[in-house]
Amino acid sequence: MYNFIELCSGAGGLSTGLIKSGFTAVLLNDNDKNCCLTLKKNHSDVEIKCCSLEDVNYEKYKNQIDLLVAGIPCQSYSQAGKRGGLEDPRGKLIYKFVDILNIIKPKIFMIENVKGIITHNSGKTINEIINILNDHNNYNMAYKLLNSFDYNVPQKRERVFIVGTLKTYNINFKFPEKSSTIKLLKDILFNVPESKGTKYSDNKKEYFKYIPQGGCWTSLPEDLQKKYLGKSYESTGGKRGILYRLSLEKPSLTLLCSPTQKQTERCHPLEDRPLTIREYARIQTFDDSYEFCGSISSQYKQIGNAVPVELARRIGLMLIESLNNIK
Repeated sequence: MYNFIELCSGAGGLSTGLIKSGFTAVLLNDNDKNCCLTLKKNHSDVEIKCCSLEDVNYEKYKNQIDLLVAGIPCQSYSQAGKRGGLEDPRGKLIYKFVDILNIIKPKIFMIENVKGIITHNSGKTINEIINILNDHNNYNMAYKLLNSFDYNVPQKRERVFIVGTLKTYNINFKFPEKSSTIKLLKDILFNVPESKGTKYSDNKKEYFKYIPQGGCWTSLPEDLQKKYLGKSYESTGGKRGILYRLSLEKPSLTLLCSPTQKQTERCHPLEDRPLTIREYARIQTFDDSYEFCGSISSQYKQIGNAVPVELARRIGLMLIESLNNIK
């Protein structure tokens, strides 16, 4: 049985998937109190450290850990916003991760981040990160952009995974092959347990009555388009997420921290309402028994930030295969 530590665990999508693949969690860490409550609720047999990753004592784990994982905060490299990258304080956490890596010396480490990390600064940032992670040239490095939809997750969600394998063990890691089957929303949005969720105003519900599955504001009569969009009606590009209704015949668009942001609506395919908490969780492939703590907005945020459990499980299987074949 192989073990792992995860830093910046969030609500536990990645760690849950790794556990499902056969790993044993030794330590899960996050500094968000609601995320920590969620982790404790669902992983009661695992040590949970609710603090900055800088405040954990790593010395006792030296040479004892097979896999070190981190979901380093991704806002620094997001395609939205200022994209401060390594100059952003959150981006600089990569340096702290290297310090931790050099203390623990796991056989394998893995970092996941947003797609924007590849294109940030014309590709220079990802190369710099690889160089930082390999500052002592101890690890063989690889990274790949994976779309969750290719791995039996009913959602188009792209994330970058960086994997380093300790050269001492001559580990041969391969990313998982794409699934031969696909999942659409019609395959999972049925018999979903009742749960809380945010609601639309009566005014917004009236707009959504015009929107078919897979449609958005462009399905409105022109006078209502102008009324709803206001000044942004004349702008070009970047508006297809406005008044967007999901389709049962397609995967979900990427779930975000809220299903009701004006530019990134995630309306239920058949009903004039946002997706509920449990529907959000289903799309992220959490089990229905997995509980989320905190306010409704916090729960949406936790789920929206998570790595889909099934994607994590499939990566975990490949990591275990690599560890099994240590030469």
